[in-house]
Amino acid sequence: MHLVHNVYFTLNDNSPAAKQKLVDACHKYLTDHPGTVYFSAGTLAEEYNRPVNDRGYDVALHVVFDGRASHDAYQVAPRHLEFIAENKANWKTVRVFDSDAS
Repeated sequence: MHLVHNVYFTLNDNSPAAKQKLVDACHKYLTDHPGTVYFSAGTLAEEYNRPVNDRGYDVALHVVFDGRASHDAYQVAPRHLEFIAENKANWKTVRVFDSDAS
């Protein structure tokens, strides 16, 4: 069973440059971890503004792991911790959604 790790960041400075900086940092630090099946990071799709769309974030991170063990190892991996240390000063809120998927 896969473990899906979705993270939604709301930024203090949510200028286009700041959003892109965080997306770039996601690609630098959070790609190619052992057990990663899928990775993507990007900004809110501004054109989607239906009543059901949650627009309370600036940057989204999506990582699918081959299981819980890979996810748990990622959480304490040096590159993941470096990503947090380098970027957390600009995080207003961070919402994490982990789910099992088959």
